[in-house]
Amino acid sequence: MNILIVEDIQDIAASIYDYLETSGYTIDAASDGITGLHLAATKDYDVIILDLGLPGIDGVDLCRRLRQDAQRTVPILMLTARNSLEQKLEGFKSGADDYLVKPFALKELAARVKVLSERITRLPTTKLRVGDLTLDTDAHEVIRAGKQITLNPVQFRLIQFLMQNPHRVIKREELEYAVWQDDPPDSDALRTHLSNLRQLIDKPFDQQLLHTVRGFGYILTNKNAEDD
Repeated sequence: MNILIVEDIQDIAASIYDYLETSGYTIDAASDGITGLHLAATKDYDVIILDLGLPGIDGVDLCRRLRQDAQRTVPILMLTARNSLEQKLEGFKSGADDYLVKPFALKELAARVKVLSERITRLPTTKLRVGDLTLDTDAHEVIRAGKQITLNPVQFRLIQFLMQNPHRVIKREELEYAVWQDDPPDSDALRTHLSNLRQLIDKPFDQQLLHTVRGFGYILTNKNAEDD
């Protein structure tokens, strides 16, 4: 597995590097946002470990550019010394998949890296369709009405699970388990990811597909549905 570490504190970067290298991973490292963005946009990695506070370009801006400009869907684990909900939501909104607050145990970081990499490999190879929305997991491609839509890995897993269960109300807990298994983030993460997903798959189009059924959960359908 190929890992990129973008961390400006050398002691932390070296500790992560040494720990993951002993597990057999191939590691690249960058100590500033500009170098990190260049590596992340030009090389293929299984997971990126990204510090929030970086010189040059901070972690949120780097993550956003990687998703929107470079259109990279590599899983990103964001590191930060700040533990506020606002910081976490900002990280998720920029495209991060997971969050770890400093100080942290290297064993936990390695476990999160492993889980992030396995989520991608567990995606089944199939083609799905709901209305004019299609998903091809072989090509890792989502298209609506002929327009290709770029999603981050969490958004991709969410829409894939919803498309595997069309026209059915899915409870919040079921969605969280489908994406994060037994280690879901805080309660606002799913709501944030779904809101961002709506902006991509629904807002530019005439018909809404993703609905919230109040008190029950969420449904992806091209039929009539109660929504908020």
